[in-house]
Amino acid sequence: MNWLANLIPPRIRSFVGEQKEVPDNLWQKCPGCEAMLFHRDLADSHYVCYHCGHHLRLSVKERLELMFDDGKYETMSLPQVAHDPLKFKDRKPYVSRIKEAQGKTGLREAITVVSGKMGCLPVVVAVFNFNYMGGSMGAAVGEAIVRASDLAIRNKAAFIAIPASGGARMQEGMLSLIQMPRTIAAIEMVKAAMLPYIVILTDPTTGGVSASFAMVGDVHIAEPGAMIGFAGRRVIEETVRETLPEDFQTAEYLLEHGMVDMVTPRSEIKETLVNLISILTKQKFCKPKPNGKKSKSDRLEVSKAPKASKVPKTKKSRKSKKRKKQKKRVAATETKAPAKATKAKYSKASSQARIAQTKAKTVVKKDAIAAKKTAAAS
Repeated sequence: MNWLANLIPPRIRSFVGEQKEVPDNLWQKCPGCEAMLFHRDLADSHYVCYHCGHHLRLSVKERLELMFDDGKYETMSLPQVAHDPLKFKDRKPYVSRIKEAQGKTGLREAITVVSGKMGCLPVVVAVFNFNYMGGSMGAAVGEAIVRASDLAIRNKAAFIAIPASGGARMQEGMLSLIQMPRTIAAIEMVKAAMLPYIVILTDPTTGGVSASFAMVGDVHIAEPGAMIGFAGRRVIEETVRETLPEDFQTAEYLLEHGMVDMVTPRSEIKETLVNLISILTKQKFCKPKPNGKKSKSDRLEVSKAPKASKVPKTKKSRKSKKRKKQKKRVAATETKAPAKATKAKYSKASSQARIAQTKAKTVVKKDAIAAKKTAAAS
């Protein structure tokens, strides 16, 4: 123990108590702006820096819950393959590396294949986990993509791939490189069935993955700032012997040069995917419910809720209503007055005309009688 702790009397030590250790994962440093981000605020923003907008890496579970309707999906069991066909060993045996990665991530392999609905449209998603040996592609990953394409064809669903990988897995040698043409052949089967194949490029997507199924999609969507390429920047600079641009191998650089169709923020990816799948499959979709939209259960609860009691009317409100009624009556009388005046004019004119007609008739009769009398006298 520390010598200072020995000098403190036991009674004082009981009052002060031992200092509690603060967890290390409460704060995280943003790679973009180097700001300190609180873990709860970071989770609420889907691991996007709320200072500079830098997209940090997202776990498989959180990404799938963000994409699927109500966060519900079914996980496909991965196929069984030989773990160490070459009996590879470097500083550690390949088998021990696999066990270490499985214990770290809780997953059997670097890929997870799920199926569900996105905007009420059926989809099959294959997402990579970079924490599992750098998301490298081996025989198990290649076989999983083949099975995922078969599942998409059987369900008549769109196939979405979300790579986050450093490339082919070197511990499997030629067997990992064979997965490149196998995955492309599986994707061609999906396209032959007239089903959409969409790729979401995340940070990082490099090596044999970017040289195979990750770059043959119908639509390529990239997250902002994602590193996408084949070889590393240093290797290219040494080969070409030229200094490359600062934004080389970023999502924005590839968008400018036509390698990526769109760069979409993480919060808008689901809405973009639903619109694309609806257009490509000519199917109607239901609007995504996240971001504050109410579900059917919430609407039922609102409809069953008791109505609010009526607020008692005050004297001021009653007086204002009386004033409004008086104004309406005055306006009605003003509109009726000119109509009555015109009617009165017409009635006076008609009576004068009738009097004139009767006078004319009496004059005519008198003239006729006088003419008869003169004729009789003669």
